[in-house]
Amino acid sequence: MKIALIGYGKMGKAIEAIALEQRHEVVLKIDVDNAADFTAEKMALADVAIEFTGPHSAVENILKCLSFGIPVISGSTGWLDQWEKVANYCTEHNGTLIYSSNYSIGVNLFFEVNKYLARLMEQYPSYDVLLKEIHHTQKKDAPSGTAISLAEQVLQGLSRKTNWTNDAVTPNSNLLAIESERIDPAPGTHHVKYTSAIDDIEIIHTAHNRTGFAGGAVTAAEFAIGKKGIYTMKEVLGLP
Repeated sequence: MKIALIGYGKMGKAIEAIALEQRHEVVLKIDVDNAADFTAEKMALADVAIEFTGPHSAVENILKCLSFGIPVISGSTGWLDQWEKVANYCTEHNGTLIYSSNYSIGVNLFFEVNKYLARLMEQYPSYDVLLKEIHHTQKKDAPSGTAISLAEQVLQGLSRKTNWTNDAVTPNSNLLAIESERIDPAPGTHHVKYTSAIDDIEIIHTAHNRTGFAGGAVTAAEFAIGKKGIYTMKEVLGLP
């Protein structure tokens, strides 16, 4: 598989290392210093693009890949207010897009546990719930995309919460609070905590490094080859 990396920061370098280890080829690396190389001619060398940039550039990058006819795997967060625009563009151009707020296999299993737990807790209103995420200080968005995914899963299962917020809330509010901390070094930790006067129930995922995220992105790229449409890691991993 020939890969174009859109974004060559820490995640881009981690993805490159795993891709090369798995005998794939990185044919193009696009970053702020060589943005002029992000052309149809050079992208035609690639079978798939893996895009990890930031909320300010992700949408433009994804649309460019789709316009070039290149399947794109995006892990950028903070841009989902434009999801409908991107999804429609992908469909109109018969493109291939895989998006996940987190490509770690462990996190995607954690997502499934989170959804199941929220459904169980629906019938126990004595439990309040809050989320906490911890990342390194270079993380540009807060809350993290993973925390937002977790929050939206809780909202789907728990009718007593109507929306999430990144601000503090009073206990048993109809708002779901997400607390964000930025500490170095911290690849990423996510807590979902249900608390009552009697006891607490908590699930936690802690990343030890970026390897899980990078490996999942390469797995998603392998899945994308030869497919059309929009997918998530649920389809990539064959989760029910």
